[in-house]
Amino acid sequence: MITDDVEQFRLEWNDSTTNTILVHTSGSTGTPKPFWAEKEKMANSARLTCNFLNLRPSDTALLCMPLKYIAGKMVVVRSIVGQLQLVCVEPCGHPLSTIDEHINFAALTPMQVYNTLQVPAEAHKLSEIDNVIIGGGAIDHNMSQTLRSFPNRIYSTYGMTETLSHIAMRRISGPEASEWYTPFEHVKLSLSARNTLVIDAPLVANNILETNDIAQIDNSGKFRIIGRTDNTINTGGIKVQIEEVERLLQPHMKASFAITSAPDEKFGEIIVIVTPHQMDAETMKICQSVLPHIWVPKRICHSNIPLTGTNKPDRAALKRIASEDNTSKNIET
Repeated sequence: MITDDVEQFRLEWNDSTTNTILVHTSGSTGTPKPFWAEKEKMANSARLTCNFLNLRPSDTALLCMPLKYIAGKMVVVRSIVGQLQLVCVEPCGHPLSTIDEHINFAALTPMQVYNTLQVPAEAHKLSEIDNVIIGGGAIDHNMSQTLRSFPNRIYSTYGMTETLSHIAMRRISGPEASEWYTPFEHVKLSLSARNTLVIDAPLVANNILETNDIAQIDNSGKFRIIGRTDNTINTGGIKVQIEEVERLLQPHMKASFAITSAPDEKFGEIIVIVTPHQMDAETMKICQSVLPHIWVPKRICHSNIPLTGTNKPDRAALKRIASEDNTSKNIET
């Protein structure tokens, strides 16, 4: 069933008096911001995705994301440009729970995939979708290991609102699973002096974009992301990447957690681990056993992990929690 908001979006899309659509950034490092996207470039982005996945007219496409954000809007645009049959469900944590028909293409968030994997019947439905793309947040170690055994084509996407959803994908299921992203055709990549990824994608973006993502590019043009410059902690003159700390801890931590920083008189900044569970001794034992000494957190804060509207860790809120926490003391390591 096509919902009212989809019909409203289609009216906007077909309105010949304007060539732009209002979307919002994800807000992972702050408040979501409005962004006016060109319809022509959104259509180009849709074609790139459909071509990469070899989607065909009449294939079914699942819409299970809010239309406020670019990810939801782009599913509808792909259905228009690729002549796909749109299947709509209410945006929720278990989008496959009511699905009975075969789906050729679905775009999901990591949270939706996580919830789906907890229900065997839903996990089976996930394995029967021909093409799945996962975006809007990091895919942790446990999820990657589970999805690697799935028989269908599952991809992690790389992109941002300014590139109208994604400009590259990496396979996370089957023997082709990799940490390296394959950029779409017509996308040119380079590294800045800061080793951040620079994107030249004229089909989807008017300007060359220098991201805040620290990256590596191999000889074939594929790339992998190390972390974000604004997620770099300078502790005692040593730069530590938040994502790298979380990546090493993820396979070993039973409780939810996130890494952030707090100001410190001695070190400038200290590494802080935020977790809702008060298992300090076990947490520190894990950190000390798997992390380089300089990466070991010097403080534990007890709090639920704040999330953005697209279920990414809210990094700004995490820093506030760590900075304002007066209940814990630094741990000597």
